[in-house]
Amino acid sequence: MTAVLFAHPRCDTCRNARRWLDAHHVSYDVVDLTVRAPTSAELRAVLRSSGLPARKLFNTSGQAYRAGGFGERLKTMDDDAMIAALAADGLLVKRPIFTRDALALVGFSADAYARALA
Repeated sequence: MTAVLFAHPRCDTCRNARRWLDAHHVSYDVVDLTVRAPTSAELRAVLRSSGLPARKLFNTSGQAYRAGGFGERLKTMDDDAMIAALAADGLLVKRPIFTRDALALVGFSADAYARALA
């Protein structure tokens, strides 16, 4: 299966992830979150593979998160509502997200990437 990196083109953390992947010869396709948000099915697969709760997939430092009042809204949203919100706006998604087969890495840590991919 092809690896996918969901990333924002101007995100330094995403650029660091891409540099790490390139330096370690990991092939992947890039999905630009400013153009296309992950689908609900993709997000559910990330949740299954990562073991994270849905609220951890939100980019809490982003403008879309603040403008949408998600700091308060998440307190009463169920997973389906969170996934729908994330699938509707790629800028709400924590980045980068790397997926391959049954693996999902949310955010970037060179150590976590090395443990999972090297």
